[in-house]
Formats: sequence, structure tokens, C-alpha cells
Amino acid sequence: MIETGPADRATTPAVGATSEVGRLRTVLLHRPGPELRRLTPRNNDQLLFDGVPWVGRAQEEHDAFAAALTDRGVEVLYLDRLLAEVLSLPSARAELIAAAVDDPRLGGTLQRIATAHLGDLAPEDLAGTLIAGLAHDELRGGRGLAYEVMDRGDFVVPPLPNLLFTRDSSVWVADEVAVTSLAMPARHRESTITAAVYTHHLRFAGVEQLYGARLEHLEGGDVLLLAEGVVAVGVGERTTPGGAERLARRVFARGLAHTVLVVPIAQQRATMHLDTICTMVDVDAMVMYPAVAHSLMAWTVTVPDGSPAEDDRAELSVTGPQPFVVAAAAAMGIDRLRVIDTGLDPVTAEREQWDDGNNTLALAPRLAVAYERNTVTNAALEAAGIEVVSIAGSELGSGRGGPRCMSCPITRDPL
Repeated sequence: MIETGPADRATTPAVGATSEVGRLRTVLLHRPGPELRRLTPRNNDQLLFDGVPWVGRAQEEHDAFAAALTDRGVEVLYLDRLLAEVLSLPSARAELIAAAVDDPRLGGTLQRIATAHLGDLAPEDLAGTLIAGLAHDELRGGRGLAYEVMDRGDFVVPPLPNLLFTRDSSVWVADEVAVTSLAMPARHRESTITAAVYTHHLRFAGVEQLYGARLEHLEGGDVLLLAEGVVAVGVGERTTPGGAERLARRVFARGLAHTVLVVPIAQQRATMHLDTICTMVDVDAMVMYPAVAHSLMAWTVTVPDGSPAEDDRAELSVTGPQPFVVAAAAAMGIDRLRVIDTGLDPVTAEREQWDDGNNTLALAPRLAVAYERNTVTNAALEAAGIEVVSIAGSELGSGRGGPRCMSCPITRDPL
């Protein structure tokens, strides 16, 4: 377990990533905690979990995941620790407290009381409350109409159980970080927390923010760095075409990419993000859900030759659609993009896709972390020359996310 703290920028490692498979050096995780204990059969759907997880077991599974990373030389940063450190700064405290009570359910009286309650907390306690939420009966001096009509178990500040999935609220493109705009109301404050860490923590001093939470919906699980200069963006349940276009314009304007592939995916829970159906496992290979391997299409977005790309009004060239694997290979400058043939029958394929069998985290080329329960997919990966680091995920997976979803690479080696 790596301790983190505000550090002098000159002594910290470089940040950024240009691919999905360069050797992973530093990663951002969030160990699940009290926020998961807030889940009940009454609220788990609203909070985007498919069940009520066994929290102790989920923590054991997450600790084993983190250990698998550190055992292979990866520095692990924990989001709650970074958050507690920035909350020692008055500007960060004010910003995050204001975001926590910016809720029309509360009314003016309850907003003022909740603001005062949060403002009295020490940084670590405040970090814990911003993540785990603040229930009606936990608020000191609660009063006012909104407070009186609340049930005892209602939340003044809702919990953030999905903070576990750190990939969604930020993604690095080269040496800039895109703080994303999360689509589901239950997740909006995650971006606020992530943005505050990147803005105020000395570990990230000088880092440019490529995107923002108030822009069109864009989630990190939909963004894949296929190769240096080539970004794929899934559009579907969570990321809008407008978000993909905005990201494309910005990466072009800043010289971070030359091609963006926009990939429509089904707008349903099982395929909420592009990384639920495919992830990179080698410089020229990905594992992909067999049901979409031959039907997934892509639009290729570039800047026409001679056209300026300095701002969001730049002209874009949009061509296609083409089969995704064909468009990806062309953009990456390779003969073909290998798709790992999992050889699954339709029922097993659907089961293992639901259990995040395609949601792998590459630690290096041909080395990936995957949930152990997806035995057939993992066997196919190993047969294709991919070393699989298997981890348990029976409880972690109840929020519909695998190893890639649970990790935001901060630093990868270039290929």
C-alpha cells in the first residue's frame, strides 16, 4: 500500500498515458468503504448497483486487486487520501462543500445547516462524509421544512458508491487529464471530487485539464487509447455524440491525437461503456464480446489537411461508418487489429460479458488483470499469449465494473 501526500512537482514522476497497454507505473484507485454500507434493496437501483454487496468481502477483493498491482511494481494512489489532503486547503473545502449541498431537495435552511456541519469537520472526516454521504439523523442541529419531512434514513448528502470505478470520472490523454461529465445523477459529484484533486493537489501541479464536468456527457469507460494519437470513444447510454465531438475537437486542438474513432454501442446497462465490450490486451490486440465483434462500427473523425484545429469551432472530417476493427487498424497504422477469439457459445458469452469478462486492465503488453470467474474468456486470452492475473470479484462486480473500470492509469510508459 503506497502512502501519498502533496509532493514537490519536480520530484514526482511524470504523468500521462498514450496507450492502454504501455507498462503501468501509477494508478488511481478507490477502496470501497462506508458508502457501500449505505446500499439497501430500497436504494440500490437508484445508486446504480445491481445488488447489495457484502462490504467486507468487497474490501478484501479490492485489497487483493491493489496487491496484485503493487506486486508488479505499480504505484497505487488512493482517491480518498488525495481528497483528504486537498481538503486542508480552504478553497478546496469551500468548493466541495458547496457542491455537496447544491441540491434543490434541501431548501435554503437545510443547505445552510448542512454547510455549517460539513465546515466543522476535520479534513479526513470531511473526505469520508463527502464519499459516504450524510444521513438525516447524522446531521447536527437539523431543522427546517425539508429536514422535517425527510425519513430518518434519507440522505442530506447522498453517498457515492460508484466512486469505486475511478476510470469513469477521469481519463488521461497523453499528459492532460479529462475530468469527465457523468451522465447519471447519482454520480455527478464524483467529477467534482476528481476535479478538485487534480486542481489542488501538488502531485498534479501544472497538469492541464482537457475536459470538464459541465460539458456534454462523456465518461472515461467509453474512452480507449488504441495507440499514440488514436482515441476511440463509445457513444451510447452514458457518452453522447456531442461529448465525443467536444473531446475530439480538444484533443486535436492540443495536439494530443490525430484520429478519434466514434463507436456507437447499445444503450443498455449490460453495455453501458465501450470497455464493457472490448479492451486492449496487446499493442495490436483486444478482447471483444463475440456478439458484437463483427457488427461494431466506427466513424473516423480527423481534421482536414490545411484546416486549423485551434478551437472548438474547427472544421472536422467525418467518414464512415466502417467496421470498428478495420477503422482502428487503419488509424493505428497496422495491417489488422487482432480480436481474441474467445470461442464462447452465446449463453456463456453473454454471462461472461455481464460479469465483465471483456473489462481487463493491461499492466503491460500481453499482461492483463481479469476477474477469475470468467474462466472461458481467461482461458482464451492465455491461449492467445496473454498472461492473465486473476482476481476475485464476486462482490466488486455488483456495480457492473471490472478491473479496468476500477482503475484510472495516471502514468504509463510509452510504447
